[in-house]
Amino acid sequence: MIVAQDVFLGVSGKTLFEKMSFRIGDAQRVGVVGRNGVGKSTLFKLLQHSIEPDQGEITLPPNWRISQLFQEVNATARAALDWAVDGDATVRRLQQQMSAAEQRQQHDKLASLYAEFEDAGGYDVEVRARNVLTGLGFANADLTRAYTEFSGGWRIRLNLAQALMCPSDLLLLDEPTNHLDLDATLWLESFLKRYPGTLMVISHDRDFLNNLATNILHLEHGQARLYRGNYDRFERTRAEQLALASATYRKQQQQRARIEAFVTRFRAKASKAKQVQSRVKSLAKLSAIAPAYADSPYDFEFPNPHRLSDPLLKLEHCDLGYDALGVLSDINLTIRPGNRIGILGANGTGKSTLIKTLAGELMPLGGEIQRGKHAQVGYFAQHQMESLQPRDTPLRLFQDHSPLDREQTLRNYLGSWGISGAMADRPVEQLSGGEKARLVLALIAWQKPTLLLLDEPTNHLDLEMRLALAVALQSYQGALLLVSHDRSLMNQVVDEFWLTKAGSLENYNSDLANYTATRAAIVNLKNESDTLPAEPGSRRKKRQNNALLRQQTQALRNQIKQIEHRISTQSQHLKDLEATVSDPDTYAEYATADLAELVYQQGQARKSLGGLEDEWLELQEQLEVQQNDLQ
Repeated sequence: MIVAQDVFLGVSGKTLFEKMSFRIGDAQRVGVVGRNGVGKSTLFKLLQHSIEPDQGEITLPPNWRISQLFQEVNATARAALDWAVDGDATVRRLQQQMSAAEQRQQHDKLASLYAEFEDAGGYDVEVRARNVLTGLGFANADLTRAYTEFSGGWRIRLNLAQALMCPSDLLLLDEPTNHLDLDATLWLESFLKRYPGTLMVISHDRDFLNNLATNILHLEHGQARLYRGNYDRFERTRAEQLALASATYRKQQQQRARIEAFVTRFRAKASKAKQVQSRVKSLAKLSAIAPAYADSPYDFEFPNPHRLSDPLLKLEHCDLGYDALGVLSDINLTIRPGNRIGILGANGTGKSTLIKTLAGELMPLGGEIQRGKHAQVGYFAQHQMESLQPRDTPLRLFQDHSPLDREQTLRNYLGSWGISGAMADRPVEQLSGGEKARLVLALIAWQKPTLLLLDEPTNHLDLEMRLALAVALQSYQGALLLVSHDRSLMNQVVDEFWLTKAGSLENYNSDLANYTATRAAIVNLKNESDTLPAEPGSRRKKRQNNALLRQQTQALRNQIKQIEHRISTQSQHLKDLEATVSDPDTYAEYATADLAELVYQQGQARKSLGGLEDEWLELQEQLEVQQNDLQ
């Protein structure tokens, strides 16, 4: 059990924790939440004893092993696979001891080390590491690449893989989903649900916490309070508590009325589409939790445009991609005012390519795009945060955009986005990722676009800001296209879905829950328990318990393994083709006809991979039925 008793801690002259106390039981999965700056990451440092409280104490069982996700580490030339395996310090220690015993010809000691090595899972450590890296989105070709060759977001994934490979009693994860796509997030959820120790995770992903957490630890005003249940239950409980406070009653009722108006407006559509039904349910939940956010620092909206073209955008027989590299082909779509579209698809299937083309950053490889006269685009993507001038301040940026507006008007507007007081005069280079994201969104909203294109807008946003964004988008009357792994935001603001798959774009006639369930099955191709860190003695017991069941389902398992092998082979073939087509040297070495053949092969490889995934799903369903019948 973890016990915090009367903890006081001051940081840089500010009291962060004041008489903070809580208890966390063994094997609980705890979501740690609270506004930015309340001390969530500092709490993790206290748990690791990298810092000590000024008063009070935090105690853990003396023999507990702690694993943590590091956001930044020193760059290394180690290969990705070796880096992940390094997380299992026990296996690495035994490997070193075995090597030393072999050199000294200590045969008795070596025999003992071999037995210990087997119990620690040493013989399958690379298989486990490969499964973890694959689950987090790495391709086979990536496993031999040096750590230094990966970008910042992919390095975080490597650090996460190392943390997951470490056998531990307490696992501390700080924002593990920030750089993950939906498939990797679903895989991580599945992995962590089977983690046998105590898990504490800082996250702003509502669905991730809902699906994973058994408890929520809420930090506020220097205190910590542990709630039972997932994040939705925490919100409802806290909303009921705050509703009793009369000082915030009026603001609560205003927020509730605003959200309920959205529910009423869209409820009439509920009979028309399953997607709209999902949105109505999500909106209905917002009214119940509104009191929990009555004191939110965010109070903004997306102003409605004065004029709207109809249609705003129209694509006819368009091929989309980069240079001569085709990603999506023969795209026909029309975007009208009021459309609220979520873009779904596995990583690398063309979601961002579509958004960039609609934004005008990419030109179509073929076909025609028609843009309405009043079709001003507001485009959010991660690279726009990076393109902000580091020496500029938020206020100066807005003064450059709107030199005729009064300074106080601009300050009031920035304040509604949580950029108030001294923060408005702070250089951009000193702002956090979340603050930069809010600044870019504020700039977009200020320009009153008729078409919003949002590509992963919530990566750096806290839970309160994500809710405020969802509420603000409700009254926006222009068109919205959203790419996001934040399932809660998707459900709250989207009425219909488009799916990118095998080089095509098509309407998805089901809801997000069905899509998520399908992707969750695909990303867990391997037996889930194979990816867990090994515990001493566990492998023998597992083999005994599962031997009979495996024997009775062997024929179907063999078919599944064959399909998995074909999926792996086809995935690598597709990646090789993509690497060839995207290589500038290809265009100097290949004739035009040969280039066309390469692009054609790439499209066929995508279609083949999609068919194999569908076939695998059917066989997996048959296996589940057979296992249930035998158990």
